[in-house]
Amino acid sequence: MISREPTIERLATAKALLLEPFGLDETHLARALGEIRAHRVDEADLYFQYTRSEGWSLEEGIVKTGSFSIDQGVGVRAVSGEKTAFAYSDDISEASLLDAARTVRSIAAASQNVRAKVPAQQVAGSRSLYQGLDPITTLDSTAKVELLGRVERMARAKDPRVAQVMAGLASEYDVVLVARADGTIAADVRPLVRLSVTVIAEQNGRREMGSGGGGGRFGLAYFDDAHLQGYVDDAVKAALTNLESRPAPAGEMVVVLGPGWPGILLHEAVGHGLEGDFNRKGSSAFSGRVGQRVAARGVTVLDDGTIADRRGSLNVDDEGNPSQRNVLIEDGILRGYIQDSMNARLMGVAPTGNGRRESYAHIPMPRMTNTYMLGGDKSPEEIVASIGKGLYATNFGGGQVDITSGKFVFSASEAYWVENGRIQYPVKGATIVGNGPDALTRVSMIGNDMKLDTGVGTCGKEGQSVPVGVGQPTLRIDALTVGGTA
Repeated sequence: MISREPTIERLATAKALLLEPFGLDETHLARALGEIRAHRVDEADLYFQYTRSEGWSLEEGIVKTGSFSIDQGVGVRAVSGEKTAFAYSDDISEASLLDAARTVRSIAAASQNVRAKVPAQQVAGSRSLYQGLDPITTLDSTAKVELLGRVERMARAKDPRVAQVMAGLASEYDVVLVARADGTIAADVRPLVRLSVTVIAEQNGRREMGSGGGGGRFGLAYFDDAHLQGYVDDAVKAALTNLESRPAPAGEMVVVLGPGWPGILLHEAVGHGLEGDFNRKGSSAFSGRVGQRVAARGVTVLDDGTIADRRGSLNVDDEGNPSQRNVLIEDGILRGYIQDSMNARLMGVAPTGNGRRESYAHIPMPRMTNTYMLGGDKSPEEIVASIGKGLYATNFGGGQVDITSGKFVFSASEAYWVENGRIQYPVKGATIVGNGPDALTRVSMIGNDMKLDTGVGTCGKEGQSVPVGVGQPTLRIDALTVGGTA
């Protein structure tokens, strides 16, 4: 059997799903883009998408719900200056394409010149970061139900105080095809799976919750007993720890963040402020600061969409640009922003492979992929031992940030009170309040234990949600405000 180069293979898959069943080929795409280019526009693209998704959930020992859906359609976009015209349809046909093309070209005045020559088609360069498989088919239904049952049995066997177990399994097969007015055509085949487990533990009439889980761009065979046990251990440990928790102290104090998922604070408090659209408009606390010191020495922050099999990784972004490893902050100095095509053009820089959209029914915008801080030279034990009095937060729940001011609020779902370098007891109800740019300048110790999260992150922006990854090492921040209940 002769195998094709992965980029060509993905393009063939996309055409077979998104063009051929509807009697379309590259000439029809060129015709639609030609209709748009009859008017003066800076950019135009067609975004075809086919998504098949499945979900299962277990509660009280029973798989109570199951879901399956198929969605497909095309989005048509024209950009003139900083204005965007967009139309989409779940009817993939030549008539729909041409109607949408004529609608969006109205964003610009008709050109006085002869129609521009249609550029020759060129296949965009791309990565090969994950297999182009359909994860839904990697296990049959009986095996998926058994997988969830195994999670529950593991959780209940872990400790007699586990009173309730909830588990979920989600799989998605996503195929996209992008055709741009400059002649570029690109495709991606994106598998995505996620397993989640939540436990409720009870002791002396008190009930507390803990959660765990993970996933990425691979098949369901990834979830072997070792991974399942790890997720269960995380969930049960968090629930049992919270059973012993006391009200959190309040005030300004040293805060140490654990590695991995606590990088969600970095994502929210810093990452969003480095997205190109906010900086182009001058609404970010980081606007106009490229080349300036914005963080303590040793702080290096990256957004990297090129890590194999990761939840936030992409072979190409949703504008057909290859994903990249972008250094945003290097040793405390701001080096650049996360860019999609439009904002990059308006800011006079190159796209960074971060043009992302939730679906064919949404416009792309600059979004993070996998955002993380590089490790330092301190052991996590040394960092915790440095705390006179303060908070050690190892897991987070929800949070929010104001992009303009950089102010953030986060709730710690697992945290400990530390005195004289020793963990005293777990605390509950701690909220961490601060300012992203200011917090980065207060980083005084960086651990040598950088790790990425297990693959559970979803980022929301302007009503759109996309899968992302986060990560960081253990981190000491010298002064943050902790809102507590004590």
